[in-house]
Amino acid sequence: MKRTIQFNKTFLPAVIVSVVLIVLGMIGYVTKGGFNLGVDFQAGLIQEVQIAPTALEIVYTGKGVAAVAADSSKIAIVVSGAEVENTTYSFPFASYATLGALVEGLSKVPSLAVKTASDASIPATALLQSAQENPRLSADPYALHYLLPGAVPVPLEKVRAAVASIGGASVQFLGTAADRKFMIRIEDQGKESGFAKTTTEKIDSSLAKAFGAENLVINRTDYVGSRFSKNLTDQAALLLFLTLFVILVYCTIRFKTQFAIGAVLAILHDALIMVSFMAWSRMEFNTISIAAILTILGYSINDTIVIFDRIREDTRLYPDQTLTVVINRAISETLGRTIITTVTTLLAVFALFFFTTGSMKDFALALIVGMTSGIYSTIFIASAFVLFWDIQTKKRGVKLPKHAEVVEAKKA
Repeated sequence: MKRTIQFNKTFLPAVIVSVVLIVLGMIGYVTKGGFNLGVDFQAGLIQEVQIAPTALEIVYTGKGVAAVAADSSKIAIVVSGAEVENTTYSFPFASYATLGALVEGLSKVPSLAVKTASDASIPATALLQSAQENPRLSADPYALHYLLPGAVPVPLEKVRAAVASIGGASVQFLGTAADRKFMIRIEDQGKESGFAKTTTEKIDSSLAKAFGAENLVINRTDYVGSRFSKNLTDQAALLLFLTLFVILVYCTIRFKTQFAIGAVLAILHDALIMVSFMAWSRMEFNTISIAAILTILGYSINDTIVIFDRIREDTRLYPDQTLTVVINRAISETLGRTIITTVTTLLAVFALFFFTTGSMKDFALALIVGMTSGIYSTIFIASAFVLFWDIQTKKRGVKLPKHAEVVEAKKA
């Protein structure tokens, strides 16, 4: 016979530990000024920049419209318009392996002038194009940048110092330090008209002053207005409330009221643990965080339902045993399944954590914390509440469940 672990003896200490963790989390939430809100939930501007030297400059003085498009495998010059024949000049890096060879090829395009700003031996695959800059070519030089593998990192503190004069600026790395990519976020407090335009200009000007305009690549600029961020916050709160309500209704129909309340308390516990973790770790709270929390709640309730099903089944199989014995037996019987399922799932989550960056890494970290909390809450919160309800019911003299009546009759 499989050994039954006396989980009920640890219910009270576990609940005390949970309460302490949640209280500490609330203290952290208050003392640290709430969540580290992402631009999704906080009106403001977010800009992704990269510090990379200029590789070459292109000027077009011909008829029609010319535009440049660069990716990891080639550079293309597209000429179009009413006065010219639409033509695409493609320069694959397989054929133009170095910057010098590429410049030589580009110089053959009619009305196109190219000036090299760096070493001609630089690999063409190291070229970068600013996603923010208009790719249309004109008499004004258009710059393409480059970044060699293993480039000397730009210190995060130096970028923070460059934008320190812009109130409320937050800067963090994107990718590895050698990528020289940074995300800059500025909160919009609603005190400045034309915030997006003026703040973008301030960021570009500050970074250009610190690193040189020729070394600045703008990859992305997004702005979220206050009305949109408020609507998104309200929708996220409503979504979480509806999730809890649907779970309460489902568990009430499938089991009994005490099981439904226990399940909701367990997932509320998991949500509060995640709030505590995000408050202390200062992980950015954004739409990815909402997705992580909902994923965790789904994982937790699934594990809870499995144990509740086993409790109900064992209650029918062993009607002469107390609920305490039944709960200990049910958790012990499902413990192996819980461990195997969790470990195999965590293997994939750890892979995401170690081999990704940015928001995906945060998503994986949230899942690791939440899944651990989910297993804990299923055993020590949901099951503990069901047992607590049963004990309080007996104390108040309410009619006992059938299996409990049999036990009482035997004792008499």
